[in-house]
Amino acid sequence: MYGVVLAAGRGTRMRPLTDRQPKPLLPVGDRSLLERVFDTARDVVDEFVVVTGYRGEAIREAIGESYRDRPVHYVKQAEALGTAHAVAQAEPVVDDDFLVLNGDVVVDASLPRALADAGAPAVAATEVPDPRAYGVLSTDDDGALAGIVEKPADPPTNLANVGCYAFEPEVFDYIDRTPESERGEYEITTTIDLLLGDGRRIGVARYDGTWLDVGRPWELLEANELTLAEFDDEREREGTVEEDVHLHGPVVVEEGARVRSGAYIEGPALIREGADVGPNAYVRGATVVGPGAHVGHSVEVKNSVLMADASVGHLSYVGDSVLGRGVNFGAGTNVANLRHDGENVRQTVKGDRVDTGRRKLGAIVGDEAKTGINTALNAGVVLGAGETTGPGEALTRDRLSE
Repeated sequence: MYGVVLAAGRGTRMRPLTDRQPKPLLPVGDRSLLERVFDTARDVVDEFVVVTGYRGEAIREAIGESYRDRPVHYVKQAEALGTAHAVAQAEPVVDDDFLVLNGDVVVDASLPRALADAGAPAVAATEVPDPRAYGVLSTDDDGALAGIVEKPADPPTNLANVGCYAFEPEVFDYIDRTPESERGEYEITTTIDLLLGDGRRIGVARYDGTWLDVGRPWELLEANELTLAEFDDEREREGTVEEDVHLHGPVVVEEGARVRSGAYIEGPALIREGADVGPNAYVRGATVVGPGAHVGHSVEVKNSVLMADASVGHLSYVGDSVLGRGVNFGAGTNVANLRHDGENVRQTVKGDRVDTGRRKLGAIVGDEAKTGINTALNAGVVLGAGETTGPGEALTRDRLSE
């Protein structure tokens, strides 16, 4: 069985974190989103096919030609013309039953297993309290799929379409017959309607595990929180931990990392290879200090993700934030992560102000951005890739790169 992983999207809702890297390569714990998808499906999949588009070469370079002894093939979706169109790109490679999985969604291994056990064709579904914002499945008496309706005002069930499928190669013929939708895309749900119209039985694979669509920056924080919550105190600390370091709870220090004297770390926390923490730094909450990242003297980092080679200079505070690759915070940079009125922090996504659902959210900072000394970053503010602030500047509005 093949695993077709959709990884072609531009990830515009995740800006600025996707301005210089594809969303499936964003880190969740010690692996990328895409690698986590591979891991969930590896036991039921013999080969992977990755559908790439935006910055596809970066994905190919990061993953290579195999992943944990499973061959990896790459096909390109030149234009974003919908899910059915993306799946169709795999036709030259796929000659057996296959799963369709998303390269930017956090699930667990029971989802691919449920799809494989259901047999192709099948649709994965999960129960949600309010399904009106989803594609909603209705079923026949025997539990097979009767239909899918998008975002109904009066849902027939509480079964939401997870967006993962099992198909036989014949689905490519049905994709060829799939008409363009009103929004100019070829929808896989329309393809499924064609299968149903021809009397094909489509199974429903029930799933009750984790399902997190990592589409917006704060959802990357949530994905890391979920992942680090699975850590335990039994993990080995292979890096260098100097004297007078205090480690409490699940703290992983990878080989090649260094935690310097006086540092105080409250897990769950992950200090990646080549990272350097301290001296006298305070790291707490679900925090990932990425490969080669630096947390300097008297810096506090709380519930944040520092990607590869990010650096937070001395006397700084970073809370509930995501710092992209190569970010450099000047000394005394402080991030606000709480509104004084007690309301949830809001953020602008594709021009719309969105309630993040989080009472605490700090800064989202794109790759290679830099702050001058004594910069203040307001709660929920976005600093674009390659952007800078001046010494002593208070950033209260988003500053995005073009």
